[in-house]
Amino acid sequence: MASTNGSSPPGKAVGDISDSFASLSGRQAQPLSDRFRELKLRLVAGHEDAVVASWKRLLAALRRENELIARAGPAIIPEVRFSHLHADLRALKPEIHKRGVALIRGVIPEDEARAYKFEIEEYVRQNPHTRGFPPSAPQVLELYWSPTQLRARCHPALLQTQTALMTALWRTSDPRAPVSLRTPLCYADRLRIRTPGDAAFALGPHQDGGSVERWEEQGYGRGGVYEAVFSGRWDADADADEEHAPGGYDPFDAAGRVHAVTDLYGGLGACSMFRMFQGWLAMSRAAPGEGTLLVNPLVRESAVYALLRPFFRARKGLPEVGGDKDRFLEEGNWEFTAGEKMDSELHGAMPGCAQEFPEGLHPHLELERTMVHVPEVRPGDYVVWHCDTIHAVDKKHGGTSDSSVLYIPVCPTTKASAEYVARQRAAFLQGTPGPDFPGGEGESRHIGRATEDYVKKYCDPVGVQAMGLGKLATVEGDTEGGKAAVQQANEVLGF
Repeated sequence: MASTNGSSPPGKAVGDISDSFASLSGRQAQPLSDRFRELKLRLVAGHEDAVVASWKRLLAALRRENELIARAGPAIIPEVRFSHLHADLRALKPEIHKRGVALIRGVIPEDEARAYKFEIEEYVRQNPHTRGFPPSAPQVLELYWSPTQLRARCHPALLQTQTALMTALWRTSDPRAPVSLRTPLCYADRLRIRTPGDAAFALGPHQDGGSVERWEEQGYGRGGVYEAVFSGRWDADADADEEHAPGGYDPFDAAGRVHAVTDLYGGLGACSMFRMFQGWLAMSRAAPGEGTLLVNPLVRESAVYALLRPFFRARKGLPEVGGDKDRFLEEGNWEFTAGEKMDSELHGAMPGCAQEFPEGLHPHLELERTMVHVPEVRPGDYVVWHCDTIHAVDKKHGGTSDSSVLYIPVCPTTKASAEYVARQRAAFLQGTPGPDFPGGEGESRHIGRATEDYVKKYCDPVGVQAMGLGKLATVEGDTEGGKAAVQQANEVLGF
């Protein structure tokens, strides 16, 4: 094993979670440069008619699905029992694929998960210099290396759940794609303890994993992740007549995403690791309206709309049609902005920030009625949502007790992710934030933070490996590409 005591690269500026979002940080959106106009023209060149036709099909699909979502509310979120994990994932696979979100009940025993919160509160009490957002009354804490977080990330039941989610729901269209769905890696993220009445952490609808990168050729374009969208065949898998016709956009195909670059601008909190699902583990009870998560449960169509929206504009604005929403949204009121009509705008995207969905910019998604709460959770429940899913948090915590979660995403093994884990490992040993996050001294002076010896004592071998502190094992049944990814990761990690 190579030395784990090397220094990490120069850290990012000191900050907090607000720096990832223009809406929270107060940054004003600036017009994008002309290179984005040229990029947009290249993306659809030669496919203009197909893109227009696909937009029309998309609007029809959104009209149908938005109504179903609005009627169903939280009940539309698939629920899986940890006690029946594999059977439930098999049974609910089509619905999870459509919704892009799932609630897994009882991953960690309730008493154990509830105790996590009290342990963390004691850790903060011992370390009053802990930073967070908002600074006056922190709700999202700049903590990554508390013993509690390490035990939770490396918990055997959680890692078992992550592996099941990857293998049951994701696929690789190319078995040689260098990604292992059977070998999870740990991504050290923050935690939230949101107090009743809080309205400061009012994070609106957004996608993580970059913003302008979703269109850029050196971003998601490196893996061709959205190629089917920009060529007008996002739904070709349903409509193709020929046996060998090109497929459509599959959000759960990992092959292209292995090569995608999700952070081109070094944003504070912009994830550079491959997260198949974002997730949080509940440490408290939280019901809808009580400072919890909202999602748009239509992962493919909403992502496609976000990508195509910059290529279309309304002929008449809402005031010009007398405030008639149906007339404003109807297909005939929207024109394709090809050629000389093309501009550089990528609605809600700002370099270095998450992709946001401010009110009115993406009207056909009808987010005012299609952002639905996850059902009530209890300590130990695990909520996951696809990396393309639009999500938000309650504008105000309307409950009477705290809403507390540990952010723990689901990450497969790839070479690039292992490179991140190697840098993250160095940060862990120093007690500083992971490479993606705002910098500074972090927890380097914190009393009682976790150490390498702590992880090796209290975590099982799979958890130790996931933290980059032990050699990754090749799992039986992995693909050719999966085995190669594990080998590459071990070389990167020094094993």
